[in-house]
Amino acid sequence: QFLCFEGTMKRDHGWIHTLLSEAENERMHLLTFLELRQPGYIFRGFVLLGQGVFFNAFFLTYILSPQICHRFVGFLEEEAVITYTRCIENLDAGKLPAWRNLPAPQIAKNYWKLSNDAMIRDVLLVIRADEATHRQVNHKLADVGPNAPNPFLIQTTETQTPPSLNEQQEINTANKN
Repeated sequence: QFLCFEGTMKRDHGWIHTLLSEAENERMHLLTFLELRQPGYIFRGFVLLGQGVFFNAFFLTYILSPQICHRFVGFLEEEAVITYTRCIENLDAGKLPAWRNLPAPQIAKNYWKLSNDAMIRDVLLVIRADEATHRQVNHKLADVGPNAPNPFLIQTTETQTPPSLNEQQEINTANKN
């Protein structure tokens, strides 16, 4: 959406806030799992190659139809929910013995405010909940279309003003601690 906004010089109707929030959340999913396992060079190379191909195809498709892209991402997120559900079921059934007593990475405890004794199962539960939210958001954004106001944007009244940049930084710092 941001790249389309930059290219067309039209208002994004507040979509950027939701999309950036979702991107940051997905970034935390990645960082959490990177704490558990560092991929090798060959795997990283294939990921970079895949990203290069996917980014270009997705970018061109987004220019033509943002709705198709949001619907596609909604379906990807549905598959993610199914995948995390299966992981949780397999963990509970004892099919993932290496994960049975695996503590949650500290980055996950901090980001999702998990307890100090949180385990990987707790992480899988919160990530699955995130993915379910992303699924709903992307399907809704596909439904409303690119020229509609962001239905997830919090409206403020004249007596309510959004936090200043300094206030937002203080909030972010407090949330990290």
